[in-house]
This record gives sequence, C-alpha cells and structure tokens, in this order.
Amino acid sequence: MPLATQGYAAMSATTPLVPYPFSRRDVRPTDVHIDILYCGVCHSDLHQARDEWGGSMYPMVPGHEIVGRVVQVGAAVTRFRAGDLAAVGVMVDSCRTCPHCQMGLQQYCFEGMTGTYNAYERDGKTLAQGGYSTAIVTDERYVLRVSDKLDPAAAAPLLCAGITTYSPLRHTNVGPGMRVGIIGLGGLGHMGLKFAAAFGAEVTLISSSKNKEADARRLGAHHFIHSGNSAQMQKFRGYFNVLLNTVSANHDYDPYLQLLGLNGTLIIVGLPSRAPEVRPFSLLSNRRSILGSMIGGIPETQEMLDFCAERGIVSDVEVIPIQQINEAYERMLQGDVRYRFVIDLASLKQG
Repeated sequence: MPLATQGYAAMSATTPLVPYPFSRRDVRPTDVHIDILYCGVCHSDLHQARDEWGGSMYPMVPGHEIVGRVVQVGAAVTRFRAGDLAAVGVMVDSCRTCPHCQMGLQQYCFEGMTGTYNAYERDGKTLAQGGYSTAIVTDERYVLRVSDKLDPAAAAPLLCAGITTYSPLRHTNVGPGMRVGIIGLGGLGHMGLKFAAAFGAEVTLISSSKNKEADARRLGAHHFIHSGNSAQMQKFRGYFNVLLNTVSANHDYDPYLQLLGLNGTLIIVGLPSRAPEVRPFSLLSNRRSILGSMIGGIPETQEMLDFCAERGIVSDVEVIPIQQINEAYERMLQGDVRYRFVIDLASLKQG
C-alpha cells in the first residue's frame, strides 16, 4: 500500500514552503525504501521552488541530496538490504536503453533523465517529490551506497555539489602538474577546491570576496586571487590549465578566459539567469574552450562517494531542522552559509 510521508513543499512560486503530507508508492520488486536522515539544500532548490528557471510544477517537495537508512527492499533487489546507509541524488530514473544510459551516463539520457523532484516519473503523470521529506522509494539502479566512514549529514551535499564538481574535473584529467582555478567559494566551489587538491593539482581560489582567502587556504588552496584586483588578475594571465566556474550570479566570462593558457578549459557548472557575453577572440587566443557539465552518471557518482570515503572528504555544512528552511533560503541568497545547509529530518518525524 502507498507509504504515508511527511514533507515540506512549495505550493506556488511566491509562497513559503509549508508542511505537506503525501504518499510514496508501494515498494516494487526492484525498489528501495529509504528512511531519510538528511537532505542537503541546493541553490537549485530555491530556483525551482520560486520558478526562476520556468516550468516549475506544484506542489513541489524539493531536495536531491538525500542520505538515509534502507528500511525495506523489493524481492528482486540484490545490492541493498535493510540497515544500509544509502543515498539518492539528482535523478531517480532515465530511459535505461539509449546509448548514454547504456554507458552509465544517465544524466545525458536521450529522452531526458527523471529528476528527483519537479519532474514527471516515467509514467508521464506522477509528479516526483524530493528529499525535504521523511522517506523515499526509488529503483535500486538509481540508489547509491554510502560508506559508514562518512558523516551522513556532511555526505549529503556530495550527491549534487560533490558530483557536479568531481565529474568535470575527472573529465578534464585534473591531476599532478596541472594548474586549476576554482571560481567562487560557495556550495559548489568549496567541493571543487577539495577535489582538485585531492587530485594533486596546484589549486587557486578566485573570488570576488577578499574575506574568503583564509577559508580557501584551509580547504586546500595554494593561491588566492581577488577577482576585483586587476593587478592580481593580470599576474595570473595565461596561467591555468583548467578553470571551474561555480558562480551562479550574472557575470562576464571574458576576464576568466584571459587566465587560461594554451588549450585551457573554462568549465561551467554555475547557472546564471542571463546569458553571458563571450568575445570570440578570447577563445581563439591560446585555443581556449568552454565546457559545460552536469552532475554525473550513477557509476561515476558511486566512484565519487567511494573516493570521498577513502580520502575522508565531505562538505562543510550547517545542519538545520526542516522548520528553518525558509530562513535558510533567505540566508543562502545573502551568501550566509559555510558552505551548505543540510536538513535534519528528525524534527519532521517527531512532529
């Protein structure tokens, strides 16, 4: 029978999130039922709850950085059992048959992946609901294993902020001998910094905020550039092999392209609302390129979680009860979080 679930939902683009009871589907043969312990708060949750990207569907229970304990598994499930620490990230399904899905790149599914929330499930009529809730039921092919070595609260943001930065850094073969710049020190940026340093690169944090330098060095940065300081920007002109741009505010890409050396790559993972201007000459000079990247497939996400367990890498988080989510959204808009809010769902289960 359907699983009674408590959540917090946006009922419209202009109203605060409110308590919202709803039902999860009954556990099918290949499903995993997870009791949600923690859910990270991604900036995209706010964008979608407030319909800032367009196409939002309500009621909407946000949240796609989910960590919890397995409660029940379907009869055909082989990879999980009750009591396991497990996770669900940005997607809960895909077509499973296209070449990209067959390659383990489900995030680039030809038909489009099924998002964990604000998306229709594959039946085309059931609205998927996310992790600001007490439980989730998901096909085991889209569930990840989480090592008990990791703090589950601090591991939750790895399911989006982590894999969003890990995947393009791996794709561009970041490693020893490479010069990598991370643009922006927020939820994405602090994870990109940690990964680039763990991969053995020389890492520089580039920020519009002078006061981020101490934290940047604590998190692994070898150098710091204040982007508002023209002398510092000029000093590093043509210096980097790879730049990871995590900034979601509207900004000009051109000053950062000037920092790339021969065959340098500017990776875009931040999503400004306005299309940036790029001068063609900035690309022709030094044969530079701009690369977009979104999360990772299920195999790569599992690889990332295992790498984090081996290296002890987690997000820097501030844990909040679900009742503070609207306040957290406002604080997030002000940059008042170091560096990711994570919801403890215990209070929702109690009340």
